[in-house]
Parts: sequence; structure tokens; C-alpha cells
Amino acid sequence: MRRHRQSARREPTIALINVVFLMLVFFMVASTLAQPLDPDLKLVRTSELDGRAPPDTLVLHADGQLAYRGEPVASAQDFYAALPDDEGEVVRIVPDEAAPAATLVNLARALRQEGLRGC
Repeated sequence: MRRHRQSARREPTIALINVVFLMLVFFMVASTLAQPLDPDLKLVRTSELDGRAPPDTLVLHADGQLAYRGEPVASAQDFYAALPDDEGEVVRIVPDEAAPAATLVNLARALRQEGLRGC
């Protein structure tokens, strides 16, 4: 009696190689579709920043509350009324990361109506 010899099944590696190659081509094409940045452009480096707000800024919290020099402010009009004359007409606004953009735009609009401009 002869022994039946078991043949080793080959793995379908050709299909895997084809898929990997197609992914490589896809990522090469996708990366060339984006416009490159201007080569003369130097991006801002923020690694040396303290990560805290300067003391003379109007802080907009995530819930829409305002604060100036650590004290709560009710509205843009109250901020303008309490602003010393020597502060000038430029105000710095530091919004919280989670603050809604609409709130920030409305605040800037209200400050502009009072005669201040953002910096």
C-alpha cells in the first residue's frame, strides 16, 4: 500500500502583494493631490509658550462667561465701560478651546460696536 502524500497548500501571497501595492499607489497619488505649502513659509513654533493667558486679555470661557484680569465680566458693554482710558482701543481676546465660534464672533462684533478692535 502506498501512502498518500499530502501536498502542502501554498498561501495566496500574490493577492496580498497586489493589495499592498494598490494601497501604496493610492497613498502616493493622494499625497500629491494636496497643494504644497509655499517653500518660503516658516510656521509658528509654539513649543516655548507658557500656555497661560497674558494678564491684560479678555478671556472667553467654554460656557460663554467672560473674565478680565481674573474678575468676571457680564457683557462686552460692561467690559468697555470698566476699561481704563489708558488701555487704548485694542483688546486681546483669548477664547477657550471649547468655546463656540458663534459666541466668539458675537463678542467681537459687540466689542467693535463699542469702538474697540481685536488684536
